Amino acid sequence: MWLYFRFPLSFREVEELMLERGVIVSYETIRRWCAKFGQAYANGLRCRWPRPGDKWHLDEVFIRINGELKYLWRAVDQDGNVLDILVQNRRDKAAARRFFRRLMKKTRSVPRVVVTDKLRSYGAAHHEVMPSVEHRSHKGLNNRAENSHQPTRQRERAMKGFRSTGGAQRFLSAFSGISPHFPPHRHLMTASDHRAQMTIRFAIWDQITGADSRPTTA
Repeated sequence: MWLYFRFPLSFREVEELMLERGVIVSYETIRRWCAKFGQAYANGLRCRWPRPGDKWHLDEVFIRINGELKYLWRAVDQDGNVLDILVQNRRDKAAARRFFRRLMKKTRSVPRVVVTDKLRSYGAAHHEVMPSVEHRSHKGLNNRAENSHQPTRQRERAMKGFRSTGGAQRFLSAFSGISPHFPPHRHLMTASDHRAQMTIRFAIWDQITGADSRPTTA
């Protein structure tokens, strides 16, 4: 399952990779595994994350689901950790207000600063939901949130689009929790440090998935 959430692969490509290693499963089996266990594994990894930072970056991009235009709202902190992701039909004041409230409920915290683009819906919702929080509205300040959308775009292309709003929400909620666990900024590390870091991360993954408690065959 980690292959599917780590790399921009389709279910069919994961099936072929597993077949190459002698494991025969169908892509529908892989899809069901991800639907059943993905969110639970993502929640287990998030419990190990540090507390979210006090500076939140919010952004929204459009996605097409079955030919219909939807909006993907995302919030990250100053360290790039995804705080929440939400698929909505609109990007008006009501949608921004709902996202603000959902964010505070999920993180159980209130930020010091909120950074958004120039969309006026943010300002209107901000005055209602968190008027005491500083709001910075500037296109150039929000690159961190905008860059966070890139992995989603890669998966969207690999999957040839999402089939339903609910399916997109379920997948992206799990994907945003699992995907950051595996690529530890390889370009900033030496090869030995990268191998050591990946060994630790795979050990954590085995703990989350229960693989370390399974009996080994002789």
